[in-house]
Amino acid sequence: MKTILTIFKKEFKDITRDRRSMMMMFIIPMLLFPLLFTIAAVFTTRQAQKVRTKTLVVALITNGNAEAFREILLKRDDLKIREDIAEDIIPQLIRSDSIDAAIRVEEQFDAQIADLQRGQIHLYFKSSRDMDASRNRLTSLIRDYENQIVNDRFQRLALDRMIVDPVQVRRHDIASQRERIGKSVGGFLPYIFVIMCFMGCMYPALDLGAGEKERATLETLLVAPVSKIQILLGKCGVIVLSGFASIANSFIGFFIAVMLQREIVARILDALQGMFEISSILLVLSLCLPLTIFFAAALMSVSIFAKSFKEAQSIVAPLNIIVIIPVFIGLLPGIELNAITSLIPVLNVSLASKEIFAGTIKLPLLFEVYASLIALAALSLYGCARWFERESTIFRET
Repeated sequence: MKTILTIFKKEFKDITRDRRSMMMMFIIPMLLFPLLFTIAAVFTTRQAQKVRTKTLVVALITNGNAEAFREILLKRDDLKIREDIAEDIIPQLIRSDSIDAAIRVEEQFDAQIADLQRGQIHLYFKSSRDMDASRNRLTSLIRDYENQIVNDRFQRLALDRMIVDPVQVRRHDIASQRERIGKSVGGFLPYIFVIMCFMGCMYPALDLGAGEKERATLETLLVAPVSKIQILLGKCGVIVLSGFASIANSFIGFFIAVMLQREIVARILDALQGMFEISSILLVLSLCLPLTIFFAAALMSVSIFAKSFKEAQSIVAPLNIIVIIPVFIGLLPGIELNAITSLIPVLNVSLASKEIFAGTIKLPLLFEVYASLIALAALSLYGCARWFERESTIFRET
């Protein structure tokens, strides 16, 4: 054990001199969430302000109908109404951003309304622009006008509007605020944590294997009076520490980001803070530990096999996709933690973390996730050790 610790200290000193490894361990994980939250908050605030204050240019074709609705539109300060535009060029003008939207009233509208029938109003807009502001604002005005017509009809018929609403539904959501937010936010966080874990393991693994081959320092370590297993465990220990540090700093970065966003509603902030209880954080970190060991052993195997740092990078690059896919699947609706998904590597961590943050984790499934991850970590370490024992692999020429 003392020998392994000595090798660990030696390799750790080497890693601290590598700026890429230190950035992946500390700088990027801690700054990622505050940066993302700040960009999202600034962009959303500015866009929302722009949408609220923008004066919409709207083409209006009434065909001599809906005079009351026309008056409503003309009195609006946030609308610029143009009644000089032909119907056939409306789509072209909206695509070219010459106008924001258009409203066309059917020719028989007034007659249909008078006969208690349904009249048609056509709304033209481009949903890919301005967060769909044109449709939302104009649809609201059309609905207000519709309610006015409905009220007039009930008055004419001397009827109570309640007769068209015979059933009143009162919805009672028994899910707690933490559970609702945890199911959504908790599904996104593991995506970041797993990626940070993999990236945090990647650079140290490449440097401690292929990097040492290029520097010709691996041979010196191999002729020392220690076993290859001890060397491997010392190196893997440093890689695990790097990956685990990336996850821990990601937690810190997320908590800082939440604290910096004063715009977050107080009750949502309380739910987010509830998600990050000490017990929840420790559970997620405990799940990430065997996953980090698996990543460390797998990446170390690749690094040992590669003849150069560049070759190791080219081999590891496709592995990023393999890691991302199961985490992405965990974000899909309908994918829940069960007896089957608890056995799928990476996906089980994503789903279990979501349940932990939501406070709905079931102990039998949690134990199954632990068992599968520990078995996976043990198998990966065993495979890496067997791989490291072969000199034909370490000193591969072709």
